[in-house]
Amino acid sequence: MFIGGLLKNSMIDYPGKLSCGIFLSGCNFDCPYCHNPELAKGCSRRATEFDANSIYRFIETRIGFLDGVVISGGEPTLQEDLFDLCRQIKKMGYPVKLDTNGSRPRVLEQLIAEGLVDYIAMDLKTDPVKYATYIQSNCNVKAIFSSIKIIMDSDMAYEFRTTCVKPIVTAQVIESISRLINGASVYALQRFHKSEMLHPEFFKETNYEYSNDELKQFKAVAEPWVKQCILRP
Repeated sequence: MFIGGLLKNSMIDYPGKLSCGIFLSGCNFDCPYCHNPELAKGCSRRATEFDANSIYRFIETRIGFLDGVVISGGEPTLQEDLFDLCRQIKKMGYPVKLDTNGSRPRVLEQLIAEGLVDYIAMDLKTDPVKYATYIQSNCNVKAIFSSIKIIMDSDMAYEFRTTCVKPIVTAQVIESISRLINGASVYALQRFHKSEMLHPEFFKETNYEYSNDELKQFKAVAEPWVKQCILRP
């Protein structure tokens, strides 16, 4: 298992819970704005201070203090040991939140079937028809659709989320996504924060940030289609 980092505590990554975050390294997408470029590139294939045993020891010492564990990335579903990781965390009594890009629906389906996750947050990067342009040239869009259906058909807590960055996301894109997830429990629109990026050259001559008013307009576009639309700062 390629572990790229550990966030020891967070009040914002697992809704309603004080959690820690385990970041698994490596991703099959190439999002220009990715704020974890080293994780996306698979940095933990090189030397790292983290291994599974040290992670388990840390989580065990936080029993009674933390309310949950978030598994993020990179893209966690690429890791063959993800199931074992979830099982070990669940054995300690923690609920597990999984962050995913939705590219591996069969993995999500199995995790849900085995009761190994309690909350799934799936990123919808843009309108799926635009993934080949902005996200990954050989993206299997059918997998994205399948993951949406699997998540929405489950009885578990979930959310879909979109990072609002120009030109990848527009009002038309928000409407297309909202229609696609019609009836979803939660759709979170996230502000893009300039930091490290996987492909900063993509934005060199682009005004890529949206104003508060523009984000509120996006929220108004999405609200008729989902049960709850929220803006994240």
